[in-house]
Amino acid sequence: MGDPYEIGTGEHRAFWADAAADEVETRVGDPGEPIVIKGGVSPSGVPHLGHFNEIMRGYFVAEALRERGYGVRQVFTTDDRDRLRKLPRKLADLEWNVVGLGEVDAGALGRNLGNPYTDIPDPFGCCDSYGAHFTELLRRSAAAIGVPIETVSNTEQYESGGFDEAIAHVLENRETAREVLGEFQNKVDEEYVPFFAQCSECGHLTETITDVDLDAETVGYVCADVTAGDETIEGCGHEGTATFREGKLPWRFEWPAQWVTLGVDFEPFGKDHAEGSWPSGETIAREVFGLEPPVPMVYEWFTLNGEALSSSAGNLITVAEVLELLEVEVLRYFFTKNPQKQRDFDVGSLDRLVDEFDRFEAIYFGDVEADDTETELAERAYPMVAPENAGRDDRPIRIPYTFAAVLGMTDDRDLRVRMARRSGHLPENAAESEIDAALERVGKARAWAVRTDNAFNYRLAETLPDVEFDPATAAALDELADFISAESPDEGTLQEEIYETARRNDVPVGDLFEAGYRLFLDEDEGPRLGPFLAAMEESFVVDRLRRDR
Repeated sequence: MGDPYEIGTGEHRAFWADAAADEVETRVGDPGEPIVIKGGVSPSGVPHLGHFNEIMRGYFVAEALRERGYGVRQVFTTDDRDRLRKLPRKLADLEWNVVGLGEVDAGALGRNLGNPYTDIPDPFGCCDSYGAHFTELLRRSAAAIGVPIETVSNTEQYESGGFDEAIAHVLENRETAREVLGEFQNKVDEEYVPFFAQCSECGHLTETITDVDLDAETVGYVCADVTAGDETIEGCGHEGTATFREGKLPWRFEWPAQWVTLGVDFEPFGKDHAEGSWPSGETIAREVFGLEPPVPMVYEWFTLNGEALSSSAGNLITVAEVLELLEVEVLRYFFTKNPQKQRDFDVGSLDRLVDEFDRFEAIYFGDVEADDTETELAERAYPMVAPENAGRDDRPIRIPYTFAAVLGMTDDRDLRVRMARRSGHLPENAAESEIDAALERVGKARAWAVRTDNAFNYRLAETLPDVEFDPATAAALDELADFISAESPDEGTLQEEIYETARRNDVPVGDLFEAGYRLFLDEDEGPRLGPFLAAMEESFVVDRLRRDR
């Protein structure tokens, strides 16, 4: 088995998914049944962008294998029989309204610390359980970006008997399991049994197993205290018996058990697992289950605005939030980047990401020059990123993101169209359907400007503001209007002319800029005035500078 840090980085592959697919193909040969690609998450809180690393990494590898003629099953396990270890700071309803813990019944959650997620009531009252609620959010997010995943509930696997054979095998070989686990963690003594039983009295998952009956498929237990991080979850002291379906395997054994029961061939995972879970998982797979582990692939974490993404800490951005700011294909493109490199999802710099995507798309359609690696990457990845466009003869019309933010300063569609045409971003012969599609970016860029309160977060004053100017400033505005009417300048020329007009009329440059902002935005400040005015319809700009409308 290759180094999980190396898989997916193939030196001779422009697209990392092809390199990962090579490894899988070498491993499975002619499988005769669908290849299984798995990801997984513990539904402990709001699904965020980071959770989509496994979904999207798996999706691209799945698509690469499908192109080679393989059947592929992409599953995503929800570790919903895990215990609630601590209270998250933020939650979200099914409409993606993110709320603080104080806006739900936090007391009910607090009383369920130590219980499996699927035994905890949904704080919003809409799903069968806490675990089901956050699994449903994950499923909806995947659907929103067009990735068909098959979710597999661990709770359902346990309750249906799907894990029975794996549990029996681990418990029958518990001495070997102890020896193997002892290589990776210290608290493994001769009394250790690799199974957590669910207390029939309080619902907690207890680690204190007193007896194993393989024939009856039961364990005896004492509901003792459990340490969860820095907290202690108190047990109720009840002594009882639980079946194999009334508990769960510890996570170091549960992961390989999933490989066994689901027949997993490939699984991407974060670097935290690579340094802890994976070494124990592959050893347990081989030495306890007698199973060759799946092909692994490590990905680096994302950060959000420079800070770690975390549901429990409340630093997160959801897919729903991202799709308010970006087109689906731009978000999908984000995941085509090298998984071995840590990336920051900087909301303030989304214009750079969109510009990168626009170039990537233009390379695919042969509209810009690119080197061989860029060209190969675009040819391989673009059909997976934007499958609805891959069969087109010409590139979709794209309005640059920052210019779309300028257009977002007005709600007047006709003015938006005139401004886009004036700037050359919208062809004169564009069909209405193409115009509508191109203008969809405007709403997203506007949302970005508002969310980040950046230089584009202004609104065009669509009627002439009630303003008065001194004679020198009024003369400068009239002169600027004459220049625009005569020269139709580009943005750089117009920006420079504003300075020259101010000097010729002995008006402080700052005062002339402020006059322009007052006329067009009814504000004291705004974006760079030359590019802003150059983008708009010329007759509108000229009339407004002359205070006519």
